[in-house]
Amino acid sequence: MAAPSEGLQAALAEWLTHLRGLRDASDHTLTAYQRDVAGFLGFLQNHHGESLGTARIASLGPSEMRAWMAHERTRGLSARSLARALSSVKSFIRWLADRDGFDASHILSARSPKYQRKLPRPLSETAAVDMIDQVDTQAMEPWIAARDAAVLTLLYGCGLRISEALGLTGEAHPLPEVMRIRGKGDKERLVPVVPAAREAVAEYVRLCPYPCESGAPLFYGARGKALNPRMISKAMERARMSLGLPSTATPHAMRHSFATHLLAAGGDLRAIQELLGHASLGTTQIYTAVDAARLMEIYDRAHPRA
Repeated sequence: MAAPSEGLQAALAEWLTHLRGLRDASDHTLTAYQRDVAGFLGFLQNHHGESLGTARIASLGPSEMRAWMAHERTRGLSARSLARALSSVKSFIRWLADRDGFDASHILSARSPKYQRKLPRPLSETAAVDMIDQVDTQAMEPWIAARDAAVLTLLYGCGLRISEALGLTGEAHPLPEVMRIRGKGDKERLVPVVPAAREAVAEYVRLCPYPCESGAPLFYGARGKALNPRMISKAMERARMSLGLPSTATPHAMRHSFATHLLAAGGDLRAIQELLGHASLGTTQIYTAVDAARLMEIYDRAHPRA
């Protein structure tokens, strides 16, 4: 696929710098944006058989957008991934239109493909607790068992992402009642720490053979390096086989379970959004669908007219 013209490459780089400065977007997000938009611009170059400048973008119409989306689907891109790519492209063109002063409404009106949004697969309350108890007993080394249990307790008890839990350093111990977490997009949030999480981390630190020092990782691997998230996934794989749980019982499912169980207990959706660190309430609203789905399962199983 042809590379975008120098002018478009410069515009793309400027837009990414703008996103980094204005929205404090993460490197992962910026890489995804860059890949999506560069792919779109490369397609346009091949589609028209010529090098396109920034001025040519202003004359794009619905036919080019449809051709690009058809091309992406033909090469196997899912509707969900295409919707994300289209969102990236629209964001770039909206910014370019504002910078260069042209009307992009004919491009921005392109409809996103419909797709079935996958619902999270949380564990039941009993299964979540059983998972923590199981990993607390299955490792040969007591400190590793305590470590795995402490990590899962942070995921389920505080709603942390696995990267956030493993990103904690020694200065986090002893855990406070409220912890400041730096999450996706370098955004900070305050997270209440349940007593069970404080106790689990304290027990791990007590048994751990490596020092709990400021600036060093809180959670260590067996060889004294920062703990690899794959080791927690492997511990959960062993545990779910022992407990007879499905393959969806993953570290991230513990975070899903945190949100779902809070909502089921009457938690406020806005508060749960803050606790999870979601930028958009729409992201958090998927948990209302999860709760409704569980309700329908109970209805179908128990109601005599179901």
